[in-house]
Amino acid sequence: MTQVIIDGDACPVTNSVIELTLGTGIFVTIVRSFSHFSTVVQPNHVKVIYVDDGPDAVDYRIVKLAQASDIVITQDYGLASLLLNKVKMVMHHKGFIFTHQNIDTLLEQRHASAQFRKSGGRTKGPSAFTEQDVSVFESIFSSIIKEQISEKEE
Repeated sequence: MTQVIIDGDACPVTNSVIELTLGTGIFVTIVRSFSHFSTVVQPNHVKVIYVDDGPDAVDYRIVKLAQASDIVITQDYGLASLLLNKVKMVMHHKGFIFTHQNIDTLLEQRHASAQFRKSGGRTKGPSAFTEQDVSVFESIFSSIIKEQISEKEE
């Protein structure tokens, strides 16, 4: 059975995922560090797992939890690269899908930017997350969910 696992510390589409999976039979697991603890009561199809605040603790737990039929949502290129051979799909919160064809380029760009910053250079951060970004994500994610439901019915 498909489950959606969210790298939840800073994911701006968590609420969208919860709403879009409501009533579909698809479960959502949000993995967060204790520094992002929340007392918000989640719907029955949502489970929140808290892990220590250590570096990459959330990533390690996601790798441990992930199964072949899962969809993982993360903005972390390193985590995405670890999951590509393990899960059904790895998706960015802006709606694009991580693949074997694009992950090497993304990792190389991240490395080059880190080296540039290390040598004293300055790079721009990611652009602000907009309502249009939410709409794009929701449209793509809805299509993916519909595919999952039709596969389950076959």
